[in-house]
Amino acid sequence: MKHFVQTLLLLLGVAVGAICGVVFGPAASFVKPVGEIFLNLTFVLLVPTVFFSIASSVCKLTAEKKVWKVLSWSVVVFLAGSIVAGVLTWALCRFWNPLGAFATRIPPERSGVAGVALAGRTLLETVENLFTVHDFHLLLSKDNLVPMIVFSILFGAATSLSGEKGKAMEKFLDNGMSVVMEFMRVLMYAAPVCLGCYFADMIGNLSGQIVGSFINCLLVFLVITAVLFFGINSLYIVIAGGPKALAAFWQNITGPSLIAISTCSSAATIPAGIEAAKKMGADNSIAESVIPLGINLNKDGSVVSGVLKTIFVVVFYGLSGYGCFEIVAIAILTSLVVGAIPVGGMTGEILICTILGVDPGFAATLLVISTLVDIPATLLNTTDNLVSAIWVDKLCKKL
Repeated sequence: MKHFVQTLLLLLGVAVGAICGVVFGPAASFVKPVGEIFLNLTFVLLVPTVFFSIASSVCKLTAEKKVWKVLSWSVVVFLAGSIVAGVLTWALCRFWNPLGAFATRIPPERSGVAGVALAGRTLLETVENLFTVHDFHLLLSKDNLVPMIVFSILFGAATSLSGEKGKAMEKFLDNGMSVVMEFMRVLMYAAPVCLGCYFADMIGNLSGQIVGSFINCLLVFLVITAVLFFGINSLYIVIAGGPKALAAFWQNITGPSLIAISTCSSAATIPAGIEAAKKMGADNSIAESVIPLGINLNKDGSVVSGVLKTIFVVVFYGLSGYGCFEIVAIAILTSLVVGAIPVGGMTGEILICTILGVDPGFAATLLVISTLVDIPATLLNTTDNLVSAIWVDKLCKKL
């Protein structure tokens, strides 16, 4: 009970908050600032957490001459998981489409998305803006976590390659990682009350918006969540490590899952995810690299949501020529720009509208879908990162 008391208190706080949201409705927004304070403190920790965790881990991996092996296998595992999630969602929507029939045949003139301008930019310009910033201070924002990841990887590698001159910096990175994790641990003591308030506000204001097609979208998403969370994750783990690995996975998945459900922020699960991955058998350096890296580059929940939102736009505007390849590709691309925070910051919705060439104002409608599925999407994003860490660890050891 001592081991699980934090988890139980967190669950109790969320449950009480949800009940208050149902009972008091929009009036529950009175306690929203309490939850926002906790989230703001959590978000302030994002940049140092990402920097110290990735830089220190890459530094160790570089010294062990396996950094590129870990990164390359991470990309392969991330992409494979995203494709599977996207295709399964598209396939389910063909048989149970909450928004009406949509085209499944791809005309030759619309056989890909590579030539489509993204938000007024070419594809290469979009990549440039996604992975880099033009000034150092811009790295110190949660809105630019992908460029921070790139910087952290290069900084960690440079520290290791500096040899003896880099030893002091290597120690600083290790110590910084310990301090950030301790900060997060102390902050989590306030989580039951603060997240209960956050949930009360969210449930109180959201319940009136769940109508029509949005309910169907939520039901489709919940079905996919169940399939991926219980079925596909278990299959991946069994293939990776057998029954023992599966048992370890389900024994340690509760903590990160509850934090994901409670905060709607996959970034907030980084510390718990790293610890869980280690307990599941992943090497320390791999767990500390793959989990933060996957927070921004490996979001199966966001891919599933992206497929649903893309289909919504295609059906609403009567667009043709968008089949499985186009829809899944758009979903994967937009998942890269979705922030690791509650509801994702609306960037994904805007990007979908610009890729499909429709009114960017329609992004507000898509945001309703994002809000409804935010909890299960965050859950999928978090658990998929744990599965990925196990697979990367296996591939790095075997190949």
